[in-house]
Amino acid sequence: MATSPCSSSGVSSSSSSGLGADAGLEIRTRSVEQTLVPLVSQITTLINHKDKPKRSDKTLQAIQRVGQAVNLAVGRFVTVGEAIANENHELKEEMSVACIEARRAGETIAQLTDVASLDHPESDSHITIFTDKTGVVKAARLLLSSVTKVLVLADRIVIKQIITSRNKVLATMEQLEKVSSFQEFVQIFSQFGNEMVEFAHLTGDRQNDLKDEKKKARMAASRAVLEKCTMMLLTASKTCLRHPDCESARINKDGVFHRMRLALEQVIEIVTDSRPNGENEMAPISIYSGIKEFKNKVEGLRENLYFLSKENLSTMLEVILEHTEDFTDSAYTSHEHREHILELSKQAKMELEQLVSVWMQAQNQKTKDLMEDLEVAILKTCQCMNELKREVHSAATSLAADLLKYHTDHMVLKALKITGVEGNLEAVAEYTCKLSEQKEQLVEMCRLLRHVSGTEPLEITCIHAEDTFQVTGPQIISAAETLALHPSSKIAKENLEVFCEAWESQLSDMSLLLREINDVFEGRRGEKRVYLSLPRPGEQAKIAKLGLELHLLTSDVDSETEKWEDQENEIVQHGQGMSSMAYSMYLFTRGEGLLKTTQDLFHQAEIFATEGTKLASALHALSDQVLNDDKPLLLLEAEKLISMCKQLQITAKASAQGKSATFTKVDACILKTRNVMTLLCQLLPLCCKLLRKNKAGNGCLKPAPPWKEDRLRTGTNARTPERRVDTFGMKSLENHVTNMTFLESK
Repeated sequence: MATSPCSSSGVSSSSSSGLGADAGLEIRTRSVEQTLVPLVSQITTLINHKDKPKRSDKTLQAIQRVGQAVNLAVGRFVTVGEAIANENHELKEEMSVACIEARRAGETIAQLTDVASLDHPESDSHITIFTDKTGVVKAARLLLSSVTKVLVLADRIVIKQIITSRNKVLATMEQLEKVSSFQEFVQIFSQFGNEMVEFAHLTGDRQNDLKDEKKKARMAASRAVLEKCTMMLLTASKTCLRHPDCESARINKDGVFHRMRLALEQVIEIVTDSRPNGENEMAPISIYSGIKEFKNKVEGLRENLYFLSKENLSTMLEVILEHTEDFTDSAYTSHEHREHILELSKQAKMELEQLVSVWMQAQNQKTKDLMEDLEVAILKTCQCMNELKREVHSAATSLAADLLKYHTDHMVLKALKITGVEGNLEAVAEYTCKLSEQKEQLVEMCRLLRHVSGTEPLEITCIHAEDTFQVTGPQIISAAETLALHPSSKIAKENLEVFCEAWESQLSDMSLLLREINDVFEGRRGEKRVYLSLPRPGEQAKIAKLGLELHLLTSDVDSETEKWEDQENEIVQHGQGMSSMAYSMYLFTRGEGLLKTTQDLFHQAEIFATEGTKLASALHALSDQVLNDDKPLLLLEAEKLISMCKQLQITAKASAQGKSATFTKVDACILKTRNVMTLLCQLLPLCCKLLRKNKAGNGCLKPAPPWKEDRLRTGTNARTPERRVDTFGMKSLENHVTNMTFLESK
């Protein structure tokens, strides 16, 4: 869609003044659009000034100030554009031409508005805004076009950065796919993690900047795939390295790599607005969108009896009724819903026949009675379509609610984990069949929900959910088969856990999606359910970043606690408890988990601080057991922990009024929790080292097996059953490399 720069900015007067950007330039991002708004506003002020016979000095000075302000702003803007051109040679020529045009247009506007010092600004001897209105419009149009061109060219650089980042990720993935030694895998995966961080930041910014809500939804879906697949790639690759001759492990790994490549490709399609081989994107057709378009056409007959043919209208209804067969043919649609949908479909055909009959008569003879009959036919047809829409919505959402409730206990997944560890191949085969049945049910649920989702972004979310169930189901099966073949393999067990958690995560997301679909149907589309009521999106991004850091620290803490042989040790217990609470706070930053309000978060922060204080007491007790040389260091760290926990408690208990103050308090609580977790990551290995030193290695650390699988995901402690693996592999892997390198000996 080629739009003017103010197409959605509210500056509608520019079009009436003959202003508009180059029709060949498409503005796809909010940042470019919003940059143009002030310029459009100032130029429109100049163009739309009232031509009065007498102009006061104040009016003349105001016009001149606006003209000079435009010229100065353009000058500064062009300087930046020229600097960008010098740094990006492939765009230099185009950018330079656009900058020259912008500068020239700005100077022209400044000259035409240089009227404050003239006794007779309308005099023929000096061309001004008053004597050459056409010249001003021409200069303004050139200015908007050239400035827009500079912005769009600069936007290409952002796209280039995303493509370059994608290429780096792909290249590293190819290396990961071919590695044969664990040492090489550790090194390359560390690089891969850093590259995914960069790609996540670039694509996240781009997603937020996109104007098109449909593209934004597609980008969100692709990024969600990459988030979850990063952890899958890690565990699936480790399983393959551990069991190189296992066919199911290879299938499992190949599936992850394939899905990530598809997601990376879709991101590039979105940012470049292109499709492979030049093919056009086929928009998903839903019953809702079909009914909406059909009703618009029917109601349009009130204004124009000749704007479409009866064949056109009949075809539209036929397409809608074909889609209702997705419901009537589904094994999961109740008998009652099926009968009602069939009855309404039959009624819709009859109502349309009646409408067409009256419509054809009205075309030949516009009598009052015929027009009244036409109005009645229009109302009855639209009413029937509304009832059909309501019926399919009820059928889809009731099925979804029942399925989600039925599968909430995850019994099949639990059974697969148990039978896999037992090495019971026959039982695993039985439960994989049940999982396949469950997958088909959920896929059908997603297809039906898509028809009633109500908006294009929600349709895309339904399609993404369907794809996720389609792909994740077989991956769980291959992971379970691998575990059954190697029941003592910890990495195979962990790998199955990761895929099961992805399934559980998608089921949880479906509950939120169902709620949003119901909101749209009930007219609550604008009511966003948010956990954080923050003043500006930028602040939400800041909170999300802190939350992510907190998540990564919980992984570190879990990794450290798992090294202790004595899991009942008081220090370990407190550490695990703090990690679990920190993880709940991280989920809050994503709008998930059990903490629903800011007050819940603050209360959690208080409990976290209390747990930290208890840990400090345990450290004091440990200091009595260690050698005298080590005691001062331990006591120093304990005092540091006490101080940090007290600060967190003070912050959590402080009052906050208003959105801005609440945000500041949320930010401070998460920041201070992060700092405590950072200290905890240092304390746990220190305590373990001191105990080992004091006890001469008796019972502190588990002996290293020949193959020890390190974990990057959040732990599977019984204390933290709610945890999910759904972030990019953004964690800096350096801390884990040390723990993993001894696997080389395998």
